[in-house]
Amino acid sequence: MGRRFFGTDGIRGRTNQGVMTAATAMKVGQAAGRHFLRGDHRHRVVIGKDTRLSGYMMESALVAGFTSVGMDVIMTGPLPTPAIALLTREMRADLGVMISASHNPFEDNGIKLFGPDGFKLSDADELAIEAMLDQELPLAEASQIGRARRIDDARGRYIHAIKQTVSNEIRFDGLKVVVDCANGAAYQVAPSAIWELGAKVIPIGVEPNGTNINREVGSTSLDAIKAKVVETGADIGIALDGDADRLIVVDEKGETVDGDQIMALIALRLHDKNALKGGGIVATVMSNLGLERCLQGHGLTLERAKVGDRYVLEKMRAGGFNVGGEQSGHMILLDHATTGDGTIAAMRVLASLVRSGKRASEMLHQFDPVPQLLKNVRYDGGTPLDDAQVKQAIADAESELTGRGRLVIRPSGTEPVIRVMAEGDDEGQVERVVDSICDAVRAAT
Repeated sequence: MGRRFFGTDGIRGRTNQGVMTAATAMKVGQAAGRHFLRGDHRHRVVIGKDTRLSGYMMESALVAGFTSVGMDVIMTGPLPTPAIALLTREMRADLGVMISASHNPFEDNGIKLFGPDGFKLSDADELAIEAMLDQELPLAEASQIGRARRIDDARGRYIHAIKQTVSNEIRFDGLKVVVDCANGAAYQVAPSAIWELGAKVIPIGVEPNGTNINREVGSTSLDAIKAKVVETGADIGIALDGDADRLIVVDEKGETVDGDQIMALIALRLHDKNALKGGGIVATVMSNLGLERCLQGHGLTLERAKVGDRYVLEKMRAGGFNVGGEQSGHMILLDHATTGDGTIAAMRVLASLVRSGKRASEMLHQFDPVPQLLKNVRYDGGTPLDDAQVKQAIADAESELTGRGRLVIRPSGTEPVIRVMAEGDDEGQVERVVDSICDAVRAAT
């Protein structure tokens, strides 16, 4: 059975259109609730959300769905995605739900589901839930309808968990840190956790109004944090996305430090302590060749997965790795969390900054990136990658880059876009092969 609702990261779409309606959300609550009704105990689900205006609507619809099939609901209010994964496990819940479209604009929303172990659902579970969305599901008897309640201490629980990832002897005293929360789910917890460990925190993106999440702030819009770091003379900037599962760092010069450099830093620190598991890390096909060469220089491997943190996580669990992530900023540290957690990754970076005594620009420059170019080509319809001329352009590019670089061609999973990425030591060659493929795709559409 094909997927109609679930994508690479739950269900996502434009609010009040397509799959992202209150009616669908209620049906998802009923289907997921029925799927996880296992045993005779009183079942419960934890529901969190980010700061989107539509979160109220989606939350209410999900609550109606879950309670109608007999599940009790615990609502946390705005919290990062990894916090919901944590609370699902710690509260012995049968299921966790995060209402968020991550780094997307406020008009979009999404539903992410976590199992009782705090990990995102397997393909099998998602397909089973999808199959139930077209069925008339049995509802609970009147006396067995679920109850719903809000808990007030969810933020404090998560802040405590974040701080526990930093050794007791480490304090952030003397650090001036700009923390950009993208007007999203971490707007209270991230600045508080970093401040409680002693840093002087300069928060931005902490005034959500329902429609400004990710707007000109956060990990996908770095101009604001770069300017604030330089203006205030901060030691470092921490930029999260709307649901705080991504981290991008800005050094004291206002320069961007992407996920590849952050993964290299964390992995090599753990390797020095003999605490890196799996003999390396897991990243995606988009991570820079420079990262791979850096790790090889230390006798470590870079395992590549498809784009999407769920695929990174699958490979991590299968291979016994404890560090993985994406160039875009998803950081999965399995010693501390079951999913990407930008704030925990930020804690690791800040702790390393304290230990090293170096400037952020020096400490975070772990390798020289290989020239890399990514271009997106939008198309109107059809399957341009099946076109003979496009196939020939790709084959020619692969031949030209053999032994000198890499080529990655992939269609977007959420929009009609072909992503063309190449990297290699010759920047001119990289640009030439990317343009040749993009031109062929455009000609085919």
